Amino acid sequence: MRIDRGIHRVWTYVRSAPGTYVWLTVLFVTTVAMHRMSPQFEDEFLRQRSTNIHELSSNPVRVLFASAMWIDGGRWLPYAVLYSVFHAPAERRLGTARWLAVCVAAHVLASLISEGALLWGIRHGMAPRSALDTLDIGVSYALAGVVAVLAYLIPSPWRYGYAVAVLLVYGVPLVAGRTFTDLGHFASMLIGFGCYSLVRGRVKARNPKETVPAVRG
Repeated sequence: MRIDRGIHRVWTYVRSAPGTYVWLTVLFVTTVAMHRMSPQFEDEFLRQRSTNIHELSSNPVRVLFASAMWIDGGRWLPYAVLYSVFHAPAERRLGTARWLAVCVAAHVLASLISEGALLWGIRHGMAPRSALDTLDIGVSYALAGVVAVLAYLIPSPWRYGYAVAVLLVYGVPLVAGRTFTDLGHFASMLIGFGCYSLVRGRVKARNPKETVPAVRG
C-alpha cells in the first residue's frame, strides 16, 4: 500500500540520521515539559541551564550541554522542519561523528564568543550588569553552523549563491541589531564555513534539489 510505503520511506530517512532525530526527540520532550511549567518557575529553571556569563563562570560544561536541550520560545515544530532540512542531510552525508563535531564546535565556540563580547560590553558600560544572568538557551548556534557547512556539499555554481544567502541571513541581523545573539549566530556561521576540513574528501557535492532526497525503500 502507498501509505505503508510512505511510512517505510520516512522511517528509513529517520534511521539514516540517528543523531538528528534523537536530538529532536529530546527537544520534543523538553518542550512539552516547558509548556507545563509556570512562568515564574520556567524562567528560573531555564536561567540555570542558560549559557549566560554567571553560569558559564561556575558550571561551563553543564550549561553548554543543557542549553542545547531546550528550545528558546518553546516552538518545536519549526525546528522539526529545520532539522529535517539541514541537520539530517548533513549527518547522512558527513557521518554522525563529523556532523556532531560541527554542531559542538558551533554551539560551544559561538556561545563563548557571544558571551565574551557581552562581558566586554558590561565592563565598558555598554550593557547593564543584569545581563550577567541573561537567558541564553537554544539550538540555533549549532543549526547555523550546519547550515553554513552544507555549502560545501552543493555543486558550483549554486554553492556560491547558497553561501551568499547564508551570509545575508546571518549578517544582516548583526549589522542591524548588533545584539550578542546576533553575534553568536554570525560567529557560528563562520565556524561552519571553517569546518571545510571535515567535508573535504568525505562526499561528492550534490544538486541542491537533493537536499531532502526521497529515500527508496
